[in-house]
Formats: sequence, structure tokens, C-alpha cells
Amino acid sequence: MPWWEPARWTTSPYYALVVLVIACGGIPKGYDEGGFSASVKLTSFTIDYNLVKDHWKNDATGLANRTANITSFNVLGAAFGALAGLDLNDRLGRLWSWRLAVIVWAIGTLIQIFSSGIYGLLLFARIFAGLGAGLLTVTSPLYLSEVAPRKTRGLAVSLYMVVLLLILAVGFFINYGANLHMPATRTQYRLVQAIPLIPTGIAFFLSWLCPESPRYLASKQRHEEAKEVLARLRGKSVDDKSVVDEFEEIDSQARERADLKSISHWNAFKESQTNPNYRQRFWLLMTMHTIAQWTGGNGITYYVTTIFTYAGVDGADQSLISSGAYGIVKLVLTIAFTWGLIDYFGRRRCTMTGLALQLAAHIYMGAYMGLQPGSADNKSASDAAIASVFIYAAGWSIGLCTVPYLYGTEIFPTHIRNTCYAISMGLHWFFQFAVVRVTPNMFANLHVWGAYLFWAIICTLGLIILDQGVPIEKMDELFEGPWYLRWKAKVGESDVSSESADTIASQEHDQKVFRERDAKAVHETSG
Repeated sequence: MPWWEPARWTTSPYYALVVLVIACGGIPKGYDEGGFSASVKLTSFTIDYNLVKDHWKNDATGLANRTANITSFNVLGAAFGALAGLDLNDRLGRLWSWRLAVIVWAIGTLIQIFSSGIYGLLLFARIFAGLGAGLLTVTSPLYLSEVAPRKTRGLAVSLYMVVLLLILAVGFFINYGANLHMPATRTQYRLVQAIPLIPTGIAFFLSWLCPESPRYLASKQRHEEAKEVLARLRGKSVDDKSVVDEFEEIDSQARERADLKSISHWNAFKESQTNPNYRQRFWLLMTMHTIAQWTGGNGITYYVTTIFTYAGVDGADQSLISSGAYGIVKLVLTIAFTWGLIDYFGRRRCTMTGLALQLAAHIYMGAYMGLQPGSADNKSASDAAIASVFIYAAGWSIGLCTVPYLYGTEIFPTHIRNTCYAISMGLHWFFQFAVVRVTPNMFANLHVWGAYLFWAIICTLGLIILDQGVPIEKMDELFEGPWYLRWKAKVGESDVSSESADTIASQEHDQKVFRERDAKAVHETSG
């Protein structure tokens, strides 16, 4: 059934409330990329934390380092917070992990707001708040995937990203309003940075109306409670046939996962490296995340107000408005592709098209910055540079912003999927930190145009390395032989699939493992 048909949107008001509340877990990360990153450019903040250019005339690298540390340390904390979620989500449950993450983020944000020019305290607060924001990036999608019906699971999980991108765009406009109507005092940047505490705080208190995930309850053998929660979410009675059928499916999957837990993370990783087929899948995913971040990735989003200034946008107000429009473009295109078009065009086409658009934008921006950065004498060249920033946003949104996450859940067999995906996300976060951290230094030391040249080279390598020309259904065929013969794999008629053949094969593999264990147990008992 197509995603746009009304039947897919039929749901209970209580379920809609639960999904909206938990999706608000995207606010901390989204506002950090938009609201906080823009607030670093406010005059009140630059004065308080000694980021005024005139104070660093003979030390541009020192200013770049200071700016980069303030901006990036939240991402560093998020990397460790996301990894902590692997354990906390099982120990505390999804709901309590979500609440803990909000509390940690809120404490860190309050310390950040009242650091009052103390550079070291601000860096500590950024890392501490990042721990909570990073944990939310794992817990929120996990919870949403476990409470949603199968047919609308992708839609429910994508709401998290929609909230994140919406608050990212709103953050730029909040900075615009503060810059326009408030004096450049501490109150200005404090108010801007405190704004996300309001909606996230409301969501935190509303979370007490939300239940624990029925899948988590089933995994802890709390079957009656899981049934009641499921019925409540669906707006039906406990004895309703659809509720009973869905619970039986959930319970069956919970039992299978309990068996899979006997496979340690180390053994799962070891199998992913000793099996040539799985090893190639693993390193393809690692390569995708590496290329995704080093093509500019989130580094451009964090410093987009500065980039618009380089492109010739005059004044802080206009730069903030342009940045807000940049956020809106990312939001609209991400929604369009995650809610249907990515399945229509296919993962590979989206990735290649996105990389090509990013490459085109980087080539033009590199040439523009090298020949006439910010020149007022050639308005058409400046306008084209501004347009290229939006072209980059379009390419990023339809390609590597989304596809690596989908591949991570599709190309691995179930018994090693969680471990491999967790490792890939850890790499994603640490690379994002690295990119956000070094971008100001690249601008300072490579005269801006050199940074775009570097990103263009990575895009070119991405187009060569990732263009396998093979749909997800052909993953087994793709990875059977040596990597250098992969070009011989044939392309099917379509690279569109709601459930890959590889996923089916992995389920069959796991069922075979379970059957062998059961047979062994029966044999030992009879013996």
C-alpha cells in the first residue's frame, strides 16, 4: 500500500501523542546544529568568549581552534552518549533511557547557558550536554520503531528526523530575531540557547503519559503488560484479533533475539571479519559513513552562516535568514525522499545523484573562493555561489544524509546486524566530530577554497567507490567474489525493495541456527 493512502494514517490519538513526544528527542541535536551553531556568531557571544577577530589578528589559527572546540565538543559527547545507549536501552528500558538522556542534556545545557565567558566550563558543558543528545539519537528511533505498526514503522521513525531538521531551521530564525531585536548582552545568547529547553521540557513531562515499548516488555517476559500497552497504543481491546496477532509476532521476535544475545559482540564482530562475504559488506558500510562525513557533511551545516558570508551575503541578519532557508531546504527534501521517493528511485540512484550535486557545488565554490571570495563587483558570481550552497543541501539530503542508515539495517544478517550497525554509528559520530572540529582550521589554513577542493576530491572518490551498480536484492551476488571483480555483478531491472533478499536470507540463516540448537538440545536430553 503506498505511503500516501489514508489507510496508513489511521491511528489512535494516544499513539499519535506518544510518537510526537518521543520524536521530540530530535530537538537537542537539531538545535545544536542550527540554533547553537548560529549563536556562536552573535556579537554578545563573541565578546563574552573572546571570539572577536580583532583580538586574534596575528593568530587566525588560534581563533579557528577556539571556535571549533566550542562548536564541536557537543558532537564528541554525542559520540560517547550514542555508544552508551547500546547498554542503557537494555538495562533501563527505552523510556527511562530517553528520560535520562533528556535530564543529562538539560543539565549540560543549563551549565552551558550560565558559563558566563568561562571557556573551560563551556567546553565541559558542551561535552556533558552532548552525552544526552547522543543517547537520544539512539533511543528515540529505537522506541519509535518498537511502538509503530509494521506498515507505518518507517514513517514513525522518520518523524524523529523531521523534528530534528525542523528545529534546525527554526534555530537560525530565532538567532535572526535575537540579533535584530535584542541588545548584544549576555541575555541575548542565553535566551537563544535556552529556547530548546521549553519544548524538550514539555515533552519530558508528557513522557509520563507514555508507556514502555511493548517489544522491550515482551523481551523481559512481562507479557500481560506488553499486551495491555499494545492494545492501548492501537486503541483496541486486549482481545482484538489484530492486537493478539501483532503481540504473537512481537513475542516470537523477542524469543529469537533472546537466542541471538548468546552471541557476544566480540564473536559477532569476529564473524563479520572472518567471513569474506560479511567483511566486504562491513567495510562498504564503513566507507559510506566515511565518505558521507568527509564530503563536508555536517561540517557545512554547523558553519553555514560563515559560508554564506564567504559567498557574498551581506550582514549577519541576511546570513541568518539564508541559513534558515538552507535548513528548510534540507527539511523538505529529506521528508520527500524518506517518505517515498527514495523507494521509488532506489538507494543507489539517490546516492549517486546526491554525490554529483555535492561535487558540482564544491567545484564552483572552490573556484569562486579562489578567484574572488565575497566580491561585490560580480553579483552574478556571488548569487551563483549562494545557489551552490542550496544545491549542496539538496545533494546531501537526497543521498548520504539518509542512505547509509538504511544500508546499515539491510545488508547484514540478523545475528551480526546490531554489532556492525553500532560500530558504524560510532564511526559516524567520531568522524562528524572530526569534521566539525577541523572545518574552521581548513578555512583558515587552506584559504577556504582549499577546503572545497578537498571535499570535491572526496566526492569524486565516492562516485567511483560507491557506484557498484548493484541493487540491494543482489547483495549476496555482489559480495561473493573478490572486491576487485565486483564490477562484474549484474544489475537487476529495479533496485527498489521494501525488504531485501539479503534480509530474507539472513532470517533463514538465523532460523537454521535455531533449528540446529534445538536439535542439539533434544539430542543431549534424549542421550
